[in-house]
Amino acid sequence: MGSQTGGEIDDILSIINERQQISYNELGDIAFNRGISERKLKDSLLELEVKRLIASRSAGGVMMYYLLQQNPLRKVLIVEDDKNINKLMALSIGKEFEINQLYDGGEAISFIRGNKPNLVILDLMLPNKDGLDICQTIKSDPETSNTTVILVSAMDPTSNRFKGIKNGADYYIKKPFDPNELRSLVTIFLKKKGKKFDPLIDLPDEERISKEVERSIKAGSEYLIGTLKIEHLGDYAKRFGGKSGVIILRLVSQLLQDIISKDKDERAFAGFLNSDVFVLAGSKERVEAAVGEVKQEFGAVLPFILQDEGYKFIDLNIDSLFESNEVPRLSLSFERVEKEKIAERRKEILKSKGDMTRDLGSYTYDELRKLFGSDELDVKITRDPNGVKLQIGKAGAADD
Repeated sequence: MGSQTGGEIDDILSIINERQQISYNELGDIAFNRGISERKLKDSLLELEVKRLIASRSAGGVMMYYLLQQNPLRKVLIVEDDKNINKLMALSIGKEFEINQLYDGGEAISFIRGNKPNLVILDLMLPNKDGLDICQTIKSDPETSNTTVILVSAMDPTSNRFKGIKNGADYYIKKPFDPNELRSLVTIFLKKKGKKFDPLIDLPDEERISKEVERSIKAGSEYLIGTLKIEHLGDYAKRFGGKSGVIILRLVSQLLQDIISKDKDERAFAGFLNSDVFVLAGSKERVEAAVGEVKQEFGAVLPFILQDEGYKFIDLNIDSLFESNEVPRLSLSFERVEKEKIAERRKEILKSKGDMTRDLGSYTYDELRKLFGSDELDVKITRDPNGVKLQIGKAGAADD
């Protein structure tokens, strides 16, 4: 790492401090305008991460930097019966946390109630009490419900990811895990300044989606942008409750993030429109591959979702079950949005506001949904101090 002046590092830190979280591209634009080279920017970011003043993570294909609180040690509990993996988890997290380690699921609940860890890392397969049972107990007890839970498992994630999210897990990581990913998640969950990190809501927001729209308009025909919609999510939430609808959103969000992060060389972009719609962008080949994979993964887990809602479809034909008016037919659909259409809708929005020179970066979620032709909302997501809530229908009636 090159030698850095305190002034350069302080300048980069002050930029991140203004936003509390910022993408690398946004940070670079500001830094370059201040005369800071890309090499100096990268060296400063590395030094700030070494000093634990910031943390980074790829969210939706966008490298994000988060300002960290400089608070006392936070408590982390690892529950993993394989001693080597347990040790690797502890080493991955680092020395800035107070780490306790257990190897038996039967000991976890009493330890958690007595010691109140801030975050628990759970293996699914544990002796005497499995990780899902522990997670459900943690999240259903008012004394421990605010504890962050990360599930880590080598088991088939098709159903277990859904079960984990339904039982309150904040994130699900597949084994073999990336030590850096585990460390980043723990750090950001526990030390991120401002609102608590949420893998659904912390996908690229309206500002970053707007920049991606602008980028796509300027790019060639091989650069694709479109919307991934969860069909009939509003009907599903009406039938089974708003919390069940949010679980489906969290599931799709984590599927997308896992799929996008696989390709280190050419990631697609994924953003969230605070509704039943996600935005995907990137090369035509990469986006189409991601869409195909997420549809396949979602289709595989769908039977387990219905089974969890009480439908014993083992002796039934699932297609026939879906034809029933009783069960909303959840599915994923992708629609490529033509850039000419985006440009036309952009003109309409700007004309209605009497400002034909407005910068795309300032668009709201409502305006972005109009740009994508997704303004007929079935659901809308809001966030308050009590967490994420789903509202159904155009009137925005809350459904918990």
